[in-house]
Amino acid sequence: MNAKKIANMSRRIAIVEDEAAIRENYADVLRKQGYDVQTYANRKEAMSAFDIRLPNLAIIDIGLENEIDGGFTLCQSLRSLSDTLPIIFLTARDNDFDTVSGLRMGADDYLTKDISLPHLTARIAALFRRLDVIDQPPSPESLLHRGKLSLDIGRLTVNWDDHPVPLTVTEFWMVHALVKYPGHVKSRQVLMQESKIFVDGSTITSHIKRIRKKFMQIGEDFDCIETVYGMGYRWNVEPAISH
Repeated sequence: MNAKKIANMSRRIAIVEDEAAIRENYADVLRKQGYDVQTYANRKEAMSAFDIRLPNLAIIDIGLENEIDGGFTLCQSLRSLSDTLPIIFLTARDNDFDTVSGLRMGADDYLTKDISLPHLTARIAALFRRLDVIDQPPSPESLLHRGKLSLDIGRLTVNWDDHPVPLTVTEFWMVHALVKYPGHVKSRQVLMQESKIFVDGSTITSHIKRIRKKFMQIGEDFDCIETVYGMGYRWNVEPAISH
């Protein structure tokens, strides 16, 4: 058994998909990669298991048996149990409305079922790699402070005015990409590269809206993420208060 498979053995992936043939096909591919895979046909079955023990990553279809949007409900329930658990929507529904809805509910990625299996496994591996930094020893470079913001790369946590901001893994790396160089405009393409996701521009916009909303729930006057029309986004450090 190679080192990659051994490393994957401790990773538990949940697949929630109502079509048995598709469900088992994905499970078989991931088990061959060394992952520990549990499969569920519907939301109720999955939540019963998740209430006992959370997986390390969840792959969810949107339509689940008689629940046309059961996957969305499941995503919200999972996100309420964990801010950092990677969640991937894998669905036949490829319209913009569903994509935006899924990301607003806290998913880290939204993929359609025409994705190749090697591409799917690469996306899963990328999400796990981003979580691996939690286990790395802290270093002075792992802490960033920008005004009211403090960001800890070692623990993937963000605080605003000493209050935790509940970001997903993808949202965390987007904020990190922006705050590293305040005042510098980051294009959507660069934000994708630095947060290691591969989506279209409208998906980046959805993530930014969700990030802003989370900060504003803590500080209503939050306005550090500026949209630079036609170019991208930048992080502006709030002006110093004069005495």
